[in-house]
Amino acid sequence: MKLLDRYIFRQFAVSFFFASAAFIALFILISMVENLDEFIDLGIGPGKITGYYLSSIPSTLMVTSPVAALLSAILVAGKLSAMSELSAIKSAGISLKQLLKPFVLGGTIICSINMLNSCWLGPAAAADKIAFERTSFNRTQNLQANSNMHILESGNRIVSIGELLINQSKGLHISIEQFNGTRLSTRMDAPEMIFDQNVHKWVLKETSSRSFTGNNEQYHLNPGNDTLGMAMSLKSLRKLNVQPDEMNILEHYRYTREKDKAGFSGLDRAKVKLHAKIALPFASLISILIGVPLSTIRKRGGKAAEFSITLFIGFLYLGLQKTIATIGYTGLLEPWIAAWLPNMLFLIVAGILYKTAE
Repeated sequence: MKLLDRYIFRQFAVSFFFASAAFIALFILISMVENLDEFIDLGIGPGKITGYYLSSIPSTLMVTSPVAALLSAILVAGKLSAMSELSAIKSAGISLKQLLKPFVLGGTIICSINMLNSCWLGPAAAADKIAFERTSFNRTQNLQANSNMHILESGNRIVSIGELLINQSKGLHISIEQFNGTRLSTRMDAPEMIFDQNVHKWVLKETSSRSFTGNNEQYHLNPGNDTLGMAMSLKSLRKLNVQPDEMNILEHYRYTREKDKAGFSGLDRAKVKLHAKIALPFASLISILIGVPLSTIRKRGGKAAEFSITLFIGFLYLGLQKTIATIGYTGLLEPWIAAWLPNMLFLIVAGILYKTAE
């Protein structure tokens, strides 16, 4: 790395660190002011409050990284332009493409860290944060009840579970209906089923089954055991009360795939969030590709203008990302489009600015 590249990279890294720290501190301060009365009323101690806000840092960093990266790129490149260093750099035959290299290196490092954060660290921290909110604030409105569950299996089979006892790996009041087209062909009932870890199948106790052929009905009682293979594994059923934000990328993928196979509807939100875990980390790199060319274009107003531009572009991206994701939640957009469209639009803007500044 050349001396100039090292200088720019160091300035960018320091600016990004302090910008991120400032944004995180600001977000935590605002949240603390909002929740302080509730903390006091519930008698929550300083240790638990500290742990709660520490667990919120990964998600806050994901949200603020694009803005912090954009601000850092604009400040560093703007400083070079204001002190006429940029003119000297161009006179030395260094193109905008070469100037971008240390910024892109910094953005790639930020993108890699955010990818690790989004796919693994963030979900682990979110699980602690959500668990704290459920126990301390009694926020359970998003939990699904483990009762009266109806799972559509492949081959037109519907498995109904009256009550699911997760800790005991047991289901009560089981009904399995097999359809031939729209006509019910067989129905099996059992008072309970238990998951057998050895064969990875459900074992039904004392089943009674009925077969329907035309106007005839045959009844069969089995006092022993029957086995049932389901598309939804015990691990997946245990995660029914786990939100997508709490799952790492592999768990999230298995969650949506198995629920799809089991016939669950309303998976658009979970699928958008799955794609967003990959798409959002790239926002910081795209912000840099916008910020550097923008700073090389001469403008009035100094640092105040640069800061205003940063906030406008940064929060425009966050607002656009939230709006398009909401549209994706309703199923009006394909999940991958809802997650990636803001990045695509801002990448086009970055390309236009680059051509203008060249």
